[in-house]
Amino acid sequence: MKNAAREMTMRTKMNFPRSISAVVVALLLHSALMHAKTKQKASCDFTTFSAPSGYTLNLVNGVSDDGTVVGQLVDNQTSEPVAFAYSASGVFTEYAAPKSSTTWLYGANASSMNAGSYQDSGYPGHIHGFTWQGKNMTVVNYPGAPNTWLFDINQGGTLVGSFSAGDSITKGFMMVNNKFTIIAYPDAQVTFADAISDNGVVAGTYASSLISYGFLWQNGTFTSINYPKAQWGTALVGVNNSGVVAGNYFAGVATNGFIYESGEFKDIVYSGAKYTAAGGINNNGLVSGQIVYANGNTLGFTAQCK
Repeated sequence: MKNAAREMTMRTKMNFPRSISAVVVALLLHSALMHAKTKQKASCDFTTFSAPSGYTLNLVNGVSDDGTVVGQLVDNQTSEPVAFAYSASGVFTEYAAPKSSTTWLYGANASSMNAGSYQDSGYPGHIHGFTWQGKNMTVVNYPGAPNTWLFDINQGGTLVGSFSAGDSITKGFMMVNNKFTIIAYPDAQVTFADAISDNGVVAGTYASSLISYGFLWQNGTFTSINYPKAQWGTALVGVNNSGVVAGNYFAGVATNGFIYESGEFKDIVYSGAKYTAAGGINNNGLVSGQIVYANGNTLGFTAQCK
């Protein structure tokens, strides 16, 4: 959903994650709730980056407050999907979880603590959440669940993610001090808790069919945020301490990024690209994401957008 996980999950979460076309195809629900006053094009100052030699960019996800971007690469020789962290100074660090066939990183905080998931290399290929910092990796599994996806961690160490809750049912969760709180949108088949601010605001997505819907959640209360007239719906991927939200809306086969603030949607558009997808946003307003060209070539980016 976010690729085997976000594909096994919409994120490319229904892979969930954040491969981009997998997000569009695999998940997406039905609601007429719109939370917007207007929409327009954001003014963005882009910085782009390419995959390191020997790899191809697969997913570009969240960005920490120090400007580190996380996501997934594919090894061009082995075809193995591995996670990456890309520093603000331009240094890639690749990571593959032990005994895994696929590893993803989705989010990170300013203390270089990363949140991600991996899929077992052996049958039946269960998916596990994990945190990774330096040489330390800790597995995080929702109790009793066959699959757990870990999507983000805030500066206080609070984790958010999702887990398999039954046949075709996926629910979100927040974990504080090893205690889990379930986040499940009412009557939804799948709920993905994708990102969390230091204020405890969770950004996510829910679905029950081929249309997805965005939400914010805090202390048990949901607020719907949906891009106007999006053909296949909306997925939220980030929220910062100022309340600025990053997300994507789905139209045709394209994943189109946006920022949302004070009732206004602003499209993230990179000139010459077929589409520009958002992966996250940090507390400095820096947006991360992926640029896709008509020929299939792709670049990662960070951008200050207004």
